[in-house]
Amino acid sequence: MPQSLAQLWVHIVFSTKDRLPFFKDESFRSQMFRMLSHHVKESKCTSASVGGFIDHVHLLVGLSRTITIAQLVENVKTETSKWAKIADGGDSAFKWQAGYGAFSVSHSLTDKVDQYIRSQAEHHAKLSFKDEYRRLCKKHGLEIDERYVWD
Repeated sequence: MPQSLAQLWVHIVFSTKDRLPFFKDESFRSQMFRMLSHHVKESKCTSASVGGFIDHVHLLVGLSRTITIAQLVENVKTETSKWAKIADGGDSAFKWQAGYGAFSVSHSLTDKVDQYIRSQAEHHAKLSFKDEYRRLCKKHGLEIDERYVWD
């Protein structure tokens, strides 16, 4: 087969270092979401949805066949971290946590995941980031080591 095709949807989640609430300001949070989407696209991937709350983000990404999840996350974190340190409303101490979660998404469920990502503010009125992340991992059959996952 001479042509290579791929359609892989991934729900990616990561937080700020020590879950500091760098995104309390809604304007800065919106700007960060736009920057995250921009750098996903710069990595030749599809940015279907970006959302989050005061201390973490969710991305629904159509992964390009030419990049790994690790490369994508590294690119996006590096570029948005640089931007957040100098942006209006940003903070020179801004950092992302070292790790991330990446969860496969069936094409037929992308609308549902998109809605979940876009309703983060309402969602976190009832549930902490840690509990949300635990649920996502459990739903996808991933065991987490609490000693390391929050650093």
